Amino acid sequence: MKNLFEAQTAEEIKGRVAALRPDSERQWGKMSVGQTVQHCCRGIQSATGELVVERVLIGRLIGPMVKRMVLGNDKPFGRDSPTAKEFLVHGEPELALEQERLVGLIDRFAAAGPAGCTTRPHAFFGKLTPEEWSELMYKHLDHHLRQFGV
Repeated sequence: MKNLFEAQTAEEIKGRVAALRPDSERQWGKMSVGQTVQHCCRGIQSATGELVVERVLIGRLIGPMVKRMVLGNDKPFGRDSPTAKEFLVHGEPELALEQERLVGLIDRFAAAGPAGCTTRPHAFFGKLTPEEWSELMYKHLDHHLRQFGV
């Protein structure tokens, strides 16, 4: 299972982020490429504790069960997964600025390693180990990069 603590995996993801263009066509979903990159930044910020996303009721009920299906395997996320309201992006962010910010966040996350992960529970899945956070961040980024064909 790939994760962002692996230097090679982080470099692969950063290369794919750099390959995004303003005219990259989405394969599914509603967000533009700029909105998606900003959305991905928020994901990493939640993993580091910079962005606090409160637990949701449905996550408290079924999150741990779903976590076992999502993490611990190489299966990518499915299309059109729900997202926390804190991750929704309004307006049209500047793609190049968001790409630069996302690469910086990936670098910080990878360099900090397990000590850089939040101890707060994930909004849906609940308690995650740093390794689970790292795998989840890889899968989240991979999901959205595949969404735009990179």
